[in-house]
Amino acid sequence: MHLTRHEHVCLTRRGVSRRSFLHAVSAGAVAAGSLSFRDLLSLEAAELRKQGRSMILLWMAGGPSQLETFDPKPGHENGGPTEAIKTSVPGIRIAGGWEKTAQVMDDMALIRSMTNKEGNHQRATYQMHTGYVPSGSVKHPSFAACVAEQIKSEDLDLPSVVSVGQTQGAGFLGAQYEPFVVQNPGQMPQNVAASVSGKRLKQRLGLFGKLEDQFAQRGGQTVVDNQRQLYDNATGIVLSEQTKAFDISEEADGLKAAYGDTQFGRGCLLARRLVETGVSFVEVRKNGWDTHTDHFDRIEALTAETDPAFAALITDLKQRGLLEKTVVVWMGEFGRTPKLSARGGRNHYPRAFNLALAGGGIQGGQVIGSTTDDGTAIKDRPVAVPDLLCSLCQSLGIDPRYEHISPLGRPMKIVDGGDVVSELFA
Repeated sequence: MHLTRHEHVCLTRRGVSRRSFLHAVSAGAVAAGSLSFRDLLSLEAAELRKQGRSMILLWMAGGPSQLETFDPKPGHENGGPTEAIKTSVPGIRIAGGWEKTAQVMDDMALIRSMTNKEGNHQRATYQMHTGYVPSGSVKHPSFAACVAEQIKSEDLDLPSVVSVGQTQGAGFLGAQYEPFVVQNPGQMPQNVAASVSGKRLKQRLGLFGKLEDQFAQRGGQTVVDNQRQLYDNATGIVLSEQTKAFDISEEADGLKAAYGDTQFGRGCLLARRLVETGVSFVEVRKNGWDTHTDHFDRIEALTAETDPAFAALITDLKQRGLLEKTVVVWMGEFGRTPKLSARGGRNHYPRAFNLALAGGGIQGGQVIGSTTDDGTAIKDRPVAVPDLLCSLCQSLGIDPRYEHISPLGRPMKIVDGGDVVSELFA
C-alpha cells in the first residue's frame, strides 16, 4: 500500500500512529494493498468508539470563586473568613466546606492557574463550551458535540449528549449531536414512554413515512431528511431498554444519600448511570455561583449541595471501574475578584481562576499552577482555555486538530491553538 504525502500528513494530524496502522493491516482488516485512506480513517474511528470513553462536565454556572473552592487564601484580607482544610494528599489544602471532596483528592488534579480574557457570562460560557469566542458568521459546535461526533457508540439508542439543564448546542454539526435536556433528574424525561404499543407505534411511523415520501417527491427531500433524523432518534429512545438509565429509583438508598437528595446530587447520579450505559458526554449544571452580594452565605449553601455529589461521583465511578475511561471536569466560566466589593460580594474575574479534574488517565493528587499570595495574578504555569481543551482531547483519545467544515466552507479545528497540559498525564 502507498500513501501520498498529503495522506501521510493527514494521518499524523489525526493521531494515527505507525503502530496502529501496522496493527490494522497485520490483523487482516483488509487485504494487503487494498486499504484506502478513507478505510484507514474509518478503522481509526471504529477503534476509538470501542474504547468506551466519556466525559462528565460539572458546570458551575455563574462563575465560582476560586478562593472559596480550591485556591483559598487564609490569612490574607482577600481570603475573608474561609479556612483551608487538609485533604487526603499531604500538602494540598482546599477551602473549608469541601470536606467530602478533600477525601478523594488522590484521584483529582487541581489547576489553580486558569486564565482568560472573557469576563461576560454569555461570551465566557460560549467560549468554555466551544473553544471559540462568539461570532456572528458561524454557530460553533459545542465541545460536547465534537466529542460525541468522534467517539459515540454505534450501539447506543440514547442521545450521545445529555445535559441536566440547558447548555450549548451542536451548532453546524446538526441535530444528531444536539443535547438531550433533562430538567428534573430523578424523574423519567417527559414523553419517553410510548402512549401505544411498540408494534402500533411502528405501524403509525410506517404510514407517516409514506406521507413523507410523497412530500419528498414534490421537492421536500431536505426537510424530510431532517425530520426523519429527529423521528429516528426519538423512536430509538422510546423503544429502547436503555431508557431505563434515566430511572435512578433502582439505586440503593445509601448511594442516593451519598450523592445527596438535591437537584445536583440526582443529576450527578444520573450522569454516572448514563456513561455506564454508553452516553459519550453528560453535563450537570449547578446554577447560582454569580455571587455579587451576600457572598459567603450563598457560597456555603452552594458548597453544601455540590461537595457531597462531586465526591460521591468520583468514588462511584472508581468503584465501578469507570473512572479510568471517564474524565470528570468541575468548572465555571471564570472566577471571582479576590478583593471583596462594597456590597460584600465578588465580581467577575477571568484573569485567575481554578478548576478540578479527575479520571480519564489524569494523574490525581496534584496541583498545577499557582496564584500570588493575594490571588490577583497567576504566579506560575498559566493555563488557557485551548490548553484545557487540548488536554481533554488527549484524555478522550481525540485529535484536537481534527477539522470540521463550517456551512461557509471554512475548516474549523475542534481546538484552535493551545497545548496539552502535560503534567496532567505525568
